[in-house]
Amino acid sequence: MRSGSVRASKDQGLQVSAEMFDDLTTKFEKAWGQLKGATQLTEANIKEPLKDIRRALLEADVSLPIVRGFIKRIESRAIGTNVIKGVKPDQQLVKFVNDELLELMGAQMVPLEQAAQGPTVILMAGLQGVGKTTACGKLALFLKKQGKSVMMVATDIYRPAAIEQLKQLGQRVDVEVFEMGTDMKPADIAKRGIAKAKKDKVDYVIVDTSGRLQVDAKLMNELKETKRVCKPNETLLVVDAMTGQEAANLVKSFNDDIGITGAILTKLDGDTRGGAALTIREVSGRPIKFVGVGEKMEALEPFYPDRMANRILGMGDVLSLVEKAQGAINEEEAMELMKKIDAATFNYEDFLKQTKMISNMGNFAAMAKMMPGMGKVSATQLMEAERRAGQTESMIMSMTNVERRTPDLLAKTPSRRKRIAKGSGHTEAEVSTLVAQFSTMRSQMQNMSKLMQLGQDGGMGDEEAMKAMLEQKAKVKKGNAKRKKGAKVMSAAKGFGA
Repeated sequence: MRSGSVRASKDQGLQVSAEMFDDLTTKFEKAWGQLKGATQLTEANIKEPLKDIRRALLEADVSLPIVRGFIKRIESRAIGTNVIKGVKPDQQLVKFVNDELLELMGAQMVPLEQAAQGPTVILMAGLQGVGKTTACGKLALFLKKQGKSVMMVATDIYRPAAIEQLKQLGQRVDVEVFEMGTDMKPADIAKRGIAKAKKDKVDYVIVDTSGRLQVDAKLMNELKETKRVCKPNETLLVVDAMTGQEAANLVKSFNDDIGITGAILTKLDGDTRGGAALTIREVSGRPIKFVGVGEKMEALEPFYPDRMANRILGMGDVLSLVEKAQGAINEEEAMELMKKIDAATFNYEDFLKQTKMISNMGNFAAMAKMMPGMGKVSATQLMEAERRAGQTESMIMSMTNVERRTPDLLAKTPSRRKRIAKGSGHTEAEVSTLVAQFSTMRSQMQNMSKLMQLGQDGGMGDEEAMKAMLEQKAKVKKGNAKRKKGAKVMSAAKGFGA
């Protein structure tokens, strides 16, 4: 038995593709866009939108029988439906599509089963190349973050490299890996690993099984034997989202042969179509329990069908965004920043801390897609926003400690702005724009803080707070006017940090 014992990576960002499901979202929006101005859903005006929805689902690699049933159910609900007061026909169609998406994927997230006594055993199965062994490491880290102790067991005796890979993953996430080389049967290794986990009072045991290039009798028989010995609480099949409806068929095949409890869908960040996510439950009768959304060890998330439906329909995923924020933002640091905003002492160092908190939540483009109304923002626009953010950071990093802590120094000293421009590789105009926009942003943040205090017990009175806000606003306008007289460089860019 060998174990790994190093700390997990501190980089918590998820590399989620901004284009995930974008094709489906765009085509759905085109479908209900044809109902603009309609007063009621009729057999005539629903025909073309349903054709677009049907085509979108087929192009997403959803199987024809499932698409036919999907469209038929929407049609039967939509035709002749009385429009609810305040709800437009196109909005009603969105509701019908949302309901049917949940019918396909399942209404709720299905959590992992837990053993009543002893360790909870999770048997991981899958073909080679789908990311099964990596998924074991990601799941171990996910459970560790829930405060659980975890052990991984290496039983892929046909690929020594897989055993070594699991050991390396164990080191990265600081989880013990039980392995006995390649000379014993997989079932025997699993049995001994679980026995050790019981002795050590480990909460979860993740058993990495052998993979194959294709489904064969030997693989299935070996899995059946390992499952019989392990008596797992969960048998999860790892499948590749990029294979579309073939992933759903694979889940069904494994479920029919050995009996599984759910699936882990990997590489979802690279799947712009979404067919596998939409059809696995419908075809196999088993739910998706987790999805892989990136290459990093933290990039494994529970599968929430309702949130996925919202993202497909372009309505964002606020709950997932909030959860990322809770995991990435230090509450004490956030409170300290709020105090500085209130006291008008927020500086460039604080701004860097704030942007670091946000970057810990993950890829900017992916987060933007979780915000309602941001679905139509193009990838080019998101890339430009990230470029500007990087540009701002490089200029701040070229400042001295004194300059970062005293923002007014830069507003008063052109020579300092010139030096920063040279050091960061940007123009004086861009640095001057940053200084002006930072001053405006700081004032707006302070005003917003005061506005939130209106009417609160112990805070300043409504009239007093409003008066202070107006006075501050007047000062900002006056300061901007002076700068505009001195130079035209302040109007060089349109966005913060541009």
